[in-house]
Amino acid sequence: MSKMVNNSDVACDHCIDGGNGPAVVFCCTCHQFLCKVAYEYHRTGRHLSKHNMVGLDQEGARQLHNTKKPRDHYCSQPNHGNNNLNFYCETCSLLVCLHCTTATHKTHTVKEISTVAKTHQMKLTGALEDAREVVTKLTGAMDENNRMIEQVEISKQTASLAINKAFETLQQTLEERKKTLLSELEAISLSKTTALTLQKEQFEKMIGDIGHYTDMASQILQTMRFMWTSTTVARVGTRYNIKIQSKTSEGAEYPHGGVEVKGEMRSKTHNGAVVYGEVEDHRDGTYTITLTPQTAGPHQLLITMDGQHVQNSPNDLDVLPIRDYRILCKAQQVIQCNEPMCVAIHDNGDIYVGSGDGCIYVFDRVGQLKNTIGSSGSGDGQFSSPSGISIKGDVLYVADTHNHHVQKLTSSGKFLHKFGQQGSGQGQFNRPWGVMIDSNNKLIVSDSGNHRIQIFNENGGWLLTIDGQGNHSFQSPWGLALDPQGNIHVAADGSNTIKVFTKEGVYIRMYGDPNHPSGIAIDDEGYSLVSEYNGHCLSIYDPEGNKIHTVGNLKYPCGTALDSRDGSVFIANCGADTVLKYCV
Repeated sequence: MSKMVNNSDVACDHCIDGGNGPAVVFCCTCHQFLCKVAYEYHRTGRHLSKHNMVGLDQEGARQLHNTKKPRDHYCSQPNHGNNNLNFYCETCSLLVCLHCTTATHKTHTVKEISTVAKTHQMKLTGALEDAREVVTKLTGAMDENNRMIEQVEISKQTASLAINKAFETLQQTLEERKKTLLSELEAISLSKTTALTLQKEQFEKMIGDIGHYTDMASQILQTMRFMWTSTTVARVGTRYNIKIQSKTSEGAEYPHGGVEVKGEMRSKTHNGAVVYGEVEDHRDGTYTITLTPQTAGPHQLLITMDGQHVQNSPNDLDVLPIRDYRILCKAQQVIQCNEPMCVAIHDNGDIYVGSGDGCIYVFDRVGQLKNTIGSSGSGDGQFSSPSGISIKGDVLYVADTHNHHVQKLTSSGKFLHKFGQQGSGQGQFNRPWGVMIDSNNKLIVSDSGNHRIQIFNENGGWLLTIDGQGNHSFQSPWGLALDPQGNIHVAADGSNTIKVFTKEGVYIRMYGDPNHPSGIAIDDEGYSLVSEYNGHCLSIYDPEGNKIHTVGNLKYPCGTALDSRDGSVFIANCGADTVLKYCV
């Protein structure tokens, strides 16, 4: 909206009231008509001197003045004469006119709009180039993304095929394994069923056989009788063993077990206290009942088989008090015998004495002579210094010392067999002195002149030699005895000690310091009774080998024996020509 001075002149756009005259030039940069004053200001101004000026004639000025200009290209501030907005204030981020740069925005950072436009054009151009680069990259990324999507789809299809194939293979493998397992199961089932069926048939047969044998046993038991024996006396705290033999009514031994056996011991005093026995079935028609009485005095012994009392049951029995060897001091019985070398007690109580005169004398329990076995000599059934005797049941073994062999006879004196001869080889002897038969019918012989122990079977077959090598050797072994564990105790006359070996010949220990021990006996509790030939006494040791008592006033005692029935002690008192009996 230019202001006209008159109808022919164009007013100055820079002057407010047009008082400086009409416009003479047109600033193409500012798009303003300028009078002479404004022109001079433009020409000399720091920011305006380079503007493009166009001179105006009267007609050109009117045409330019009448040209329509957009309203928003002019400053709206009052008194600025609608000047063009040719500048940009960077401080206020605002388009301003020339008057604004000298007034309100004088201290601000102001630039010509063309300069700012070029700057922004350059920035926009750079941004456009960056955008184009980003678009290029994004296009590449999008292409890569599409490629990856295609690759994922291909991988998916490949994996799907592989999975399907794997599952088909696995399904086929599982199906084959299933068939194999079912086949194996069928085979195992058939095998087990066959085995169990066979076992069932065997069980049925066994049940039938058992029924048959039960019926037969019941029939036999109706006519069966039972015999029982005991070879020991009953003593408080000591195991009392009873052996039972089942027999038919005809007296034949019944060789089968399985019968219910019970045993008990009832005190007739002490309020009828009862001790129940432990029963061992040997499965051969014999049984062992073991009872350990707790009180001394009269008792009643009851034994039943399948609820029936056996022969001699109930039976009266006296239980002796606890054995105490420390009360031994004076012999209760004296038996005269010429030069007794050894003594042994039969299960029935008979006393067998080996004499230096070459005979074996048999006395009954009260000391009366019952029998004389053998005579002096070297023939069968003859003896020269019989120094060792062992008797078991109906068999008698004699160590025939100076004939250098062992003889086997019946308990009544009938010659059966002999073995050994003088020498140092296996099975040979040099003055055999002691002889002992163990629970397995093995013979243990002290070979005194060869300083060793030899073990034989019951017929004289050599089995083992024990010579106690090194520190465990012994000199001139005489007496022998077995302890409750089956170990061999050797009374070594020349070593003045008692040495203990296992049945296999392994050294265990030694104990005591006897003066030339000649005989030894061991009770069922492990107490050892040792006769001392040069000590003229009997020494008693507890199971640990401690000496607990000595019986003196003897004369060259040679042999010692125990009566298993009542625990009586017998000593062959050689120097006094007597056999002494001590009661415990």
